[in-house]
Parts: sequence; structure tokens; C-alpha cells
Amino acid sequence: MSLSADDRPNVLWITMEDTSPRLGCYGDEVARTPNIDRLAADGRVYENAFSTAPVCAPSRASVMTGLYPSAIGSHHMRTRTHDRDGLPDSYQAVPPHYVTAISEHLRRAGYYCTLNVKSDYQFGEPFTMWDDHSDEAHWRNRPGDTPFFAMFNNTVTHESGMWDLEDGGHIDDPDTDPDAVDVPPYLPDTEPTRRAIARQYDNISESDAWVGRLLDQLEADGVADETIVILWSDHGEGLPRCKRWPYDSGTNVPLIVRWPGETDGETVSDLVSLVDLGPTTLSLAGEDVPRYMHGRPFVGSEVDDSREYVFSTRDRYDEEYDMVRSVRDERFRYVRHYYPERPFVLWIPYRNTHPAMDELLRLDADGELNGVQAQWLADSRPAEELYDLQADPHETTNLVDDPAYEDDLERLRTALDDWRTATGDAERASESEREMRERTWPDGEQPRTATPNFVPNAPGNRARECEPNRGTFEGPMTVSLYCPTQGASIAYATGSDDDPQWQLYTGPIRLDSDEEVTLRTRAVRYGYEASTEREATFTVH
Repeated sequence: MSLSADDRPNVLWITMEDTSPRLGCYGDEVARTPNIDRLAADGRVYENAFSTAPVCAPSRASVMTGLYPSAIGSHHMRTRTHDRDGLPDSYQAVPPHYVTAISEHLRRAGYYCTLNVKSDYQFGEPFTMWDDHSDEAHWRNRPGDTPFFAMFNNTVTHESGMWDLEDGGHIDDPDTDPDAVDVPPYLPDTEPTRRAIARQYDNISESDAWVGRLLDQLEADGVADETIVILWSDHGEGLPRCKRWPYDSGTNVPLIVRWPGETDGETVSDLVSLVDLGPTTLSLAGEDVPRYMHGRPFVGSEVDDSREYVFSTRDRYDEEYDMVRSVRDERFRYVRHYYPERPFVLWIPYRNTHPAMDELLRLDADGELNGVQAQWLADSRPAEELYDLQADPHETTNLVDDPAYEDDLERLRTALDDWRTATGDAERASESEREMRERTWPDGEQPRTATPNFVPNAPGNRARECEPNRGTFEGPMTVSLYCPTQGASIAYATGSDDDPQWQLYTGPIRLDSDEEVTLRTRAVRYGYEASTEREATFTVH
């Protein structure tokens, strides 16, 4: 499918963090979300949208590439900031050579692409991904009426927002009434837990105001009717046993799509994975979806109705190694543990800062947790879990040993095995992180992208590289760019600015007669260090 430039819609991604569907449009009566509800009133609300990982960086890597985290080596959390002795040294994931980000695909299609401001993809941030990545990035900075793809990130709802402390050492009083919130049965129903959840409602309300400002800017700029807005969260909320765990509580996310003229306030129960988000956006922009991507469009003319399952993973998160795989259909969730001899609660100091986690540990030490709460604090875990989400939405009653569910258990086991084989998870996840790092960063050194070269295409100089840093040619002519690093993205700029605007190289650069042009070029393969810069001046007669 191909659209003309005039027919290409703008696309705005509004991204929240650590947010489960505690929104008015999802039926939550405690929520104060008038702006998100306004978006939903003209959009489509997806009740069954799920992240591929219950933590941010692996999930975002999946969103930006349309591939599951283990397929691109981004399944371990925080690859670049290791500070614990014994862990592999810091590194960046190295995806397969043919992988490029959704934003780069759109740049090649003529979109102006901006990120404001969080990235966190684990394969670095290739400079070719965005026209502008900064706290000033905005569609308003695009040239003329160029179609735009703009991504805005909000960190207000991050789990750390539940435990911000005042100088006196106490959480300030939330605006939300702690007595009005629901506490999931696996958490202790205590004042600190209720105050933390109430604080999350406050943070969501603050984020809602931010969403409203973005929607108002679309209206003020006169582009609301030409812009598809997609609101989503990177994974579920930051409560214990939610974030970092591939249950519904850690992976079920809000997903709202407003497409003027196509959506009209409906709510649907279709299964959607965030791995589908990038391919959907490419399809809406009139671009072909590369067949190597695991995701498929869930809205638009290219919609794929075949999704029966969503999958999620858990691996090393912060200090502790783990390996969990999960598959969910419309009714059941199956969870497989590869370290059943280990407790659920591994040592993650950052998570332990959470007030609700502090309550769990305190009450566990005192022997005061009830049976459901104590399950997650056990010394070991079952090899498998199976939950009927219709009867047990909090996933507290494991049905693995119930013969009435034997057929469903076997079906989901097979679906997970097939997925692991088809996506390469079975192969990638069998490799230790240290082995993967050595394979992708031989001898512990980050590979470097080769410096591209100029190939003048002019009379008398067909397809020969430009060896000196300048040359005089008969024109008109074109200049091709060549980089020997497989899969490298090449960019170029003109002039001598210290901070040039790098343009993606998509084909030979035309130089007209009677001009002198200085061209600069760099390249990067994802996960590699960017190349050095090369410059040459061309005089055309």
C-alpha cells in the first residue's frame, strides 16, 4: 500500500509510564481523567492491550522495532548501566543487521520525526532515528506542511512517583482519598499501600492534564483532523507483583486510538500486543510492513485479525537474573518459570523502596500475611501457572493441577513453544547474557561502524570512490554514499555547522552545475558505535 504525500496522516504517540488502565474511559470511578476520556470519546478503547515485557526498556525496544525483546537481544533490563560486580560489563544490544526503528522507516518515507524526550531502547540511540530528539522536539518545528510522527513521553506516573518523600520523611497527603481505592488481594490492605495507590491516581490525573495540552495544541494548529493519536503505556503500574511480572497486572496497558473519521467512541476486546504498535503506524502511514517484524496492524485497511495470543517475557531485571515466559488468550493466562527453585521475590533494591513492598516484607517477617499475599513471598514457585481470568482476574488461583483445565493447559503450552521457536526466543534465551555480549561485542569492545565514502557519478568518473576530500566534476551529477558495514544507516549533511541536521541517505544526491557543495556523511548500525565523519567538497561545472 502506498499513499501520496497529501494523503499521509500525521501520527502522534502519547506515551505514559507504569500505567494500568486506571482511567475513566475504562470504567474506573476513582479516576480523574477528563482529557483522556475526551480522546476516548472520539477514539477506540482497547480493553485487552498488553506489553511484551513488564518493564520499560525491553518493552520500548519492542515497540520501536516491531520485534520481541529476545529477538534483538534487548530482553535483559539495563544493559548499559551495570554497577554490580559479577554482572557482564555494560553493553548495548545489537539487533540483526536488517532491523531499523519505526521512526527511521517513517523518516525514509518523508515524515518529520521527533521524540520528546525519553528513549531507553537498549541498543543505544542511533542518530538516524529522529529528526529531533530533545526537550524542545515538537511537530511545530517541521518544515512547511511535512507530515509528522511525533512521540511525547511523560514520566509522572513512573513507580517512583508513589514514594516521593517530603523533608519530614512522609509521603505528602494525596488528593485522592486512600479509602476510595481498591487494593489488589495480593497486597496488604494497609495505610501505606492505600496512600501509594492514591498517589498513583494523582499522578495519572496530572498526566491527564498534560495529555489535554497536547490535544489542545493539535486543535490550535489546525491539524487535529489530519492526525491519528495513539495513547499507550510502556507496561503496567509500578506496584509489587505488577511491574516486572508477566501477569495482567504488569502487562495490561491502556491503549486508545483516535483516527478522525474512522473511530467513534467504541470499546473493543480484541487482543493487541504493543509489538503491533509500530507495524500499525507504518501501515497507517501508507508504508509496507517488513515481513521480519513480529507485530501486525490492528487498525486500518491492512488489519490482521489473526491474533489469538499475546506473549510476554521476564529476564534479568536490574541486579537479579530470572527467566519467565507467558502467553495469554482471551480467557486464560499461562506462565512458565525456568527457575522454579527460586523465590518470586528476588533482590531488587529499587523495587524494595516502594511503600507497598516495604509493607509486604514487614508483614512477612512478622508472619502476618494471609494466604494469597504469602504466595508471592514463598521460598519457591511452581514450574507452571494457569489462570482463568474471567473467574480470577487477579491471578491468585493456579489451575495447573485441575484436570478440568487440562486441554487449555496443553493448548497454551503448545502456543508458547511454537512462539518461542518462531521468534527465536528459544535460541536467544538459551544463551547467557555474558555469552551474548561476547558474541555481539567481541573481546568486550563495541564494534564501530565503518566510515562511509562518497562515490561521484559524473562523466568520466562512474562508480569510483572519491579519495581526496574535494574534486571538480562535469555536471549535472549525483553522489552516492557507500558504507561497508552490513545494515548500517547512512546520513549526510551540507555545510560546516557544528551541529548539522543529518538527513537520511535514501538514494544518490543530485548536484547541479555551477555550484560548490560541501557534503558530510556518517553512518551507524544499531548497537554499534557511530562512524567517524567524512567530508568532501564538490565543484560542479
